[in-house]
Parts: sequence; C-alpha cells; structure tokens
Amino acid sequence: MPNSIRTTSNTQTTTNHTPAPFKAGDSVLCPSVGNGTYQLFNDKEYGCLGFTTNGKTYHYRNDGKVSRDDAAPSLFHDTKANRQAIATLYNGSHTSQRTVIDITEADDKEAVLISAFDLRDIACDINGAATALYDVGQLLALIHYGKIETHTVPAMARLAHDATDTWASLLYEKLERINDTLALTGYGKEGSK
Repeated sequence: MPNSIRTTSNTQTTTNHTPAPFKAGDSVLCPSVGNGTYQLFNDKEYGCLGFTTNGKTYHYRNDGKVSRDDAAPSLFHDTKANRQAIATLYNGSHTSQRTVIDITEADDKEAVLISAFDLRDIACDINGAATALYDVGQLLALIHYGKIETHTVPAMARLAHDATDTWASLLYEKLERINDTLALTGYGKEGSK
C-alpha cells in the first residue's frame, strides 16, 4: 500500500548490528519503571545488572532484557534520541503511557504516529462519503429504471448534488490536513494538482 500513513512503536533504529551491551556504570532509561535516568551496577548476589530507585532494585541482563525470552529490551542507553523517542511514547510522563499499535512493514523507512481518535475521525469521514456515493448510485439506478416519477427527479438530483458536494468539501479539508503531515515525510502530498 504505497504512500499510506502508518503508526509505529519502534524506539530504536533497526540496523544490522547488535546493540551495545549494557555494563555497570551505564546511565540507562527504563520507561517501564519511570521517566528518570538510572545508573547500572553489578549485582553479584543475583549475577546480573541492576539499578535501585524508590527503595526497590530492578535486575536486567546485559542485553537490557529481564529474561532471555523477552521479545524486546526494557533498558535503553541514555541518549538524546532515546530520550526523545521515549518522551514521544510517554508524552513526558510515565502516568500518561500510551498503547501504540505498530502496523508498519519491516521495510518501512518512515512512519507517522497518529492518534486513534484522528484515525477514527478519518474512518468516519470515509464511511460517510462512501455511503453518500452509494446512495447517489442507487438514486441513479432508480432514475435509469424509471422507478421515480419524472417530476421528482429534479428534487432528488438537487439533494444528491448537495450531499456529494458537502462530502467532497469535507474530504478535501481532511486531505489538506493529511497532506500537511505527508509534506514532512519523503512521500510528499497526495492529490496535488
């Protein structure tokens, strides 16, 4: 599906190299615990890395995972890029954590994060426009097969025109807002004349 808007939860750039392992003394981010920066230490009792915050110690492997069966690490090196990515996901606060649904493909180079509210708004507009087009098609079929009396055809045509014109205006407004976002990507605008 070319030139589509997709959302992503990826917080690190995927490359072909193995991420640098964590070691004692590293400053790390751990969004599942909080939005602070934590200092790792060797916890010899448990044979792993750990950090303590609010009187509780958290333990991790040197790959940033709690266990080797974890799909993704829980720790991230404290870098500007990682802080920005985590801040985007958490909106600057651990209590405002959001659920992100990643529908991107493995080869996607760019992704746009869009709220579920905005996506639902777009879906409602598409549904409304599709319904109006279907209704106009049904009206044209009734006119074609002579199922509507001749004197009512102008009134029905006027109603159909008003409905399609209104939905076209709404969709063009929506397209303009989407194009503002697309202009920030490598895909450019859709429907430009």
